[in-house]
Amino acid sequence: MGVEDKIKKIEEEIQKTPYNKATSHHIGKLKAKISKLKEDAIARGSSSTKGKGFHVKKSGDSTAVLVGFPSVGKSTLLNELTNADSKVGAYQFTTLDIIPGIMEYNGAQIQIFDIPGIITGASGGKGRGREILSVARTSDLILIVLDVFNPNHLDIILKEIRDIGIRPNETPPDVTIRRKRVGGINTSSTVPLTYLDERTIRSILNEYGIHSGDVLIREDINIDQFIDAIEGNRIYIPTITLLNKVDLVDDNYIKDIKKTIPDFIPISADKKHNIDFLKEEIFNRVDLMRIYLKPQGRKVDLEDPLIVRKNATVIDVASKLHREFAKNFRHSNVWGSSVKFPGQKVGPNHILEDEDILRIILKK
Repeated sequence: MGVEDKIKKIEEEIQKTPYNKATSHHIGKLKAKISKLKEDAIARGSSSTKGKGFHVKKSGDSTAVLVGFPSVGKSTLLNELTNADSKVGAYQFTTLDIIPGIMEYNGAQIQIFDIPGIITGASGGKGRGREILSVARTSDLILIVLDVFNPNHLDIILKEIRDIGIRPNETPPDVTIRRKRVGGINTSSTVPLTYLDERTIRSILNEYGIHSGDVLIREDINIDQFIDAIEGNRIYIPTITLLNKVDLVDDNYIKDIKKTIPDFIPISADKKHNIDFLKEEIFNRVDLMRIYLKPQGRKVDLEDPLIVRKNATVIDVASKLHREFAKNFRHSNVWGSSVKFPGQKVGPNHILEDEDILRIILKK
């Protein structure tokens, strides 16, 4: 029996098992088995395709990737967002390689990849899907592109993304697991748990060969999140869902889709509809911000901001400018929303905010 057949058999058993307190430990064990099977399949697939993957050279301040079925308009969208020249055609599998482009917005350079269209079973290796989706694992943002006439593809895409270890629009579960050689499993939580009990936790840990250890849970998580915490190799990436080709339908059609997919951005890459709004959303979701520099004795440069990650500190900016700036840092002055008054003197660990003006004073 192959891996896919084993997974399917276990999934069928889960579906037949009513979920309640008496069965949660059994369901947890079954889900742990599925997770291990998928991880083993990914590991074997990675070794068998070694040296055959797509070569991706990253550049810019951040990266985003377009994920979708063939012929949903990813290439046209890439051309509208960036300076790329991706081949466009009204037939499937037009893009056979990774096509990069640079979107310039608010002084930032965001690299966007148009990857080949995925198919059902991509995470299992079909259509070179595992190699294709591996590009998404290393990105800062995933843009799921749906055809307006096939919004149901979203569930398939999300499953393929999750099966390769990506957790879209999620944060890592606040769980600490410390293995020990002896002493059994000791479980504690700082919040009431709705989906997990001690028996379920022990059952899942035993499936992973963990029979002694301390478990501390700081938020109300479910079985899948607890398994993710054990695996420890999940990638948490913000995701935007795009419904393309909306120029071909009316408002009532869009309203009906919102009943099943409440959170998406309607666009038309071909007609350039909502592209400017999308650029703004991309910039906001990749967690970048603009810092304007004011050299001592000179005017602030408002034309060419320094692009850094959100929550960057003064010393982060100094290090990005030059390593000697961080080494010889004395203090700094900041104008903007992160300080109480203009020109406030701050230290190296002060957290900056978007469009702050910064002056760095170095030791003489």
